[in-house]
Amino acid sequence: MSILKEIYKKEAVPALQKRFNYKNVMQVPRLRKIVLNIALGHEKINKDRKIVDEAANILTIITGQKAVVTKAKNAIANFKLREGMNIGAKVTLNGENMWDFLYRFINVALPRVRDFRGIPQRGFDGCGNYSMGIKEQTVFVEVDIEKVTQTLGMDVIFVTSAKTDEEGRALLETLGLPFRKQQETKPGEKQ
Repeated sequence: MSILKEIYKKEAVPALQKRFNYKNVMQVPRLRKIVLNIALGHEKINKDRKIVDEAANILTIITGQKAVVTKAKNAIANFKLREGMNIGAKVTLNGENMWDFLYRFINVALPRVRDFRGIPQRGFDGCGNYSMGIKEQTVFVEVDIEKVTQTLGMDVIFVTSAKTDEEGRALLETLGLPFRKQQETKPGEKQ
């Protein structure tokens, strides 16, 4: 069993149950899945058609699970984008793969981010789910820096069973996601 899954069962569930006064253990929010997504801009796709394969390969290496190539739903003439054209890659993690990835993400990848002061709190969607972006794929140890041809950013989405953002934030904090404190931003600076 994954370390984070044990922490969730032994520490997070009782703490969340006490904090939000849940009468039943099944009311406690849980992490349902983690989705990693690389969406490539039309400039990158038009310059190099192999970049989509590279993005899918990077996600496969990072997660240990085969990535799915995403296709354009609509044609946009100004961007030279045709319907059905490959535009990115994504991976959905569940079960043990999800817990293993989350552990590596918190303890290995996030500390490697340059000038890291915590992740912003503004990524919640109103239903307890959280999404954030990573600017470089090289923060993951699994990616060989010498084989990287282009810097690719990615989105990481944490889907929870929480009903509110407060419950979702509490769940992710007890699992170890280092959220940035609200008062750390300077006047005039975006969070």
